[in-house]
Amino acid sequence: MAPHYAPSLWARLPAMALMLEIIFIVLFAFFVETEEFKKTKNQEFLYLYANFQDVHVIVFLGFGFMSMFLVRYGFSGTGFGLLVAAMVVQWATFINAFLSSFHSSKDILVLVNAELCAASALVAMGAVHGKTNPAQLLLLGLLEVTGLVVNQGLIKKLFKNDTFNTTMQLHVFGALFGVMTSWVLYRSEAEPRHEKEKFDSKTGLFSTLGMLLLWMFWPSINFVEAQEIRIMYSTYLSLAVSAVTAMALSVLLSPKGKINLVHVQGAALAGGVAIGAIRTVLDPWVAMVIGMCATLLSTLGFRYMKDHMLFAFECHDTCGVLSVHAIPGILGWFADLFLQLVNTDDATIAIRFAVHYICILLISVSMSLVTGTITGFLLKLKFWKPQQDRKCFDDQAFWEFPHLAVHN
Repeated sequence: MAPHYAPSLWARLPAMALMLEIIFIVLFAFFVETEEFKKTKNQEFLYLYANFQDVHVIVFLGFGFMSMFLVRYGFSGTGFGLLVAAMVVQWATFINAFLSSFHSSKDILVLVNAELCAASALVAMGAVHGKTNPAQLLLLGLLEVTGLVVNQGLIKKLFKNDTFNTTMQLHVFGALFGVMTSWVLYRSEAEPRHEKEKFDSKTGLFSTLGMLLLWMFWPSINFVEAQEIRIMYSTYLSLAVSAVTAMALSVLLSPKGKINLVHVQGAALAGGVAIGAIRTVLDPWVAMVIGMCATLLSTLGFRYMKDHMLFAFECHDTCGVLSVHAIPGILGWFADLFLQLVNTDDATIAIRFAVHYICILLISVSMSLVTGTITGFLLKLKFWKPQQDRKCFDDQAFWEFPHLAVHN
């Protein structure tokens, strides 16, 4: 007989999802319209659509497959990612236009930016992966994107900077937001390591496929933001160095001298994350050095930081988003600052650059920590009916399994 699970989906998810969709339909009916590309713009459209396709693959296929690594949470990892990303894209399309004082979505870049916001929400989800129900994840995604867009608008207004690099925020804001939410939701009754928080050969293979998709298409994320060919070259070289360095370091850090799949899956992307925070044109060797340093920090984070955070701060980061996204993103931000200072001869301008960069980072970190904490307390309400501790990381709490059905 199949075990009994609380009917949390039946009580909350349908009403919440359908209500949100009706609200979005009404908002789009009155406030959003699209521009029809003329024949003279066909070439521009094809160029933008290629960028959109790459980001689309990253958000839905890359993150979707990579979240299948837990042995009993494959359905939920992929399915809930699709649910949240599809909902968040709609909300991000509207809120970006609203906060930017526009009332129409005039080109496909609006959808690209919305999917980048969805990617940030999926990063935040990684920290609470397996410990929340889909209704909670929907709320988390909507609040994370709202905080991200508000933070971007605040920084642009304070610093009068319309070319502000939002790719850094995609990683740093999402990761810190998710970690703070996970810290608030920490279950003291749970074991230090849940018995179902593991992977096997099948789930590890699917997760590796997701990592490969992210690794292949990652240059497109950085290129969409910077629109600079050299950034794409730098991203690819940095990712290549990251893949090699991640495997080498994994062997060095293993007591048995073997490659750890978790280290490789996360740290192989660290170079691309770090380059995404850089707007300065890089020489190839500089991009490769940054990729190696980011991978080193990411691998060490996977090896040591996750367990130390759990025991010291009671913060459980399921997917290690701090090591994959936050640390490499901050490293890339300071690398960009260093390169700006090196290329500046005027001391006054150099100081202004330093203050500018540090203030943007502090505002982003503060906003992510505050909004993540608030979201955590909202998700902790009993109204959401979260699954029991022993039902975490388990698809059976949410999905039908015909072979486990009880026939009378």
